[in-house]
Formats: sequence, structure tokens, C-alpha cells
Amino acid sequence: MPPSDQIVPYRVCFVCAGNICRSPMAEAVFRARVEKAGLTPWVSVTSAGTGDWHVGEQADARTLDALAARGYDAGWHRAKQFDSAWFPQLDLVVALDRGHERALRDWAPTPADADKVSLLMSFDTTYPGILDVPDPYYADARTFDRVLGMIEGASLALFRQLEPAIRQGALR
Repeated sequence: MPPSDQIVPYRVCFVCAGNICRSPMAEAVFRARVEKAGLTPWVSVTSAGTGDWHVGEQADARTLDALAARGYDAGWHRAKQFDSAWFPQLDLVVALDRGHERALRDWAPTPADADKVSLLMSFDTTYPGILDVPDPYYADARTFDRVLGMIEGASLALFRQLEPAIRQGALR
């Protein structure tokens, strides 16, 4: 493995509205995939919200419960708002729905930065025609679990797409 000061990780940020439900789920799931594959030094994973309503708060308790029930931990999470100044430091900005995607593309300082924005569900063919991960905030625990299932599938598909390039970069 190269010295840590020579590693330039692939940087991914998952974005939803308030950074307490969907994007922390996606961050925790994707981070677990990266850790399981032994690629932690080569991938940086974070999340944020388009709004500032929950900055500094933990993830919603229902998010934490749904994650814990499937073996994920996100107790470390604190909500933050996405800052367009982050674009140059990010390789991929993953929006959880089309509203977030539009906002992020509008905030992108350059066309190249706007091209970094993708919808999470665009990576998963399990739900044809579904581009948005539903917001479970006003729903029950079952909805949080269903949303987590969608995020798991799409995150796996995204990871499988990125993994070969990340491994190739890790071997340099």
C-alpha cells in the first residue's frame, strides 16, 4: 500500500434534503461496502443536505433504528448542509431525488462540476422508471426500512460500477 500521504481517495457525497434520513443511510451503507472491500484509504464517503434545517443534529432516530436493524452504525453522523465550494474536492455527488439533483446542478460552479451530479437510483435497474428515493420523514418505521432497502440495492450497484476503477487506482 502506498504511504497515506500519497493516496488521493475517490470522494463521494450523498445528498438529500435535511441530511437526517436518506443521505445518512446512503453514506452508512456505502461506507460499509467500502470497508468490507478493504478500500477505506481509497474512498472518502460523506453526506449532506440541501437545506440547513437540521445542521448539527444526529440522523433521525428511525434512520438509526433501520440502519442498526441491518447491521449498520451511523451514530457518528451529524447533519450538515451541502456547500457548492465542495464541488472541486468531490468526484461524485449523488442526489437522492430529482429535486436535489436540480438544486445541486444549479449550485455547481462549472459545467464539469454539474456533470459530477448523479441520481442514486440511476445506478440500480431493480426499480425501472423510479428515479427518486422517497422521503420517509413523515412516514412510519416500515417506510424507513423500505427506503433503506432501495438505498442498499442502488448503493451496491453504484459500488460495483466504481470498484474496478478504485482498485486499479489503489494498485498504482
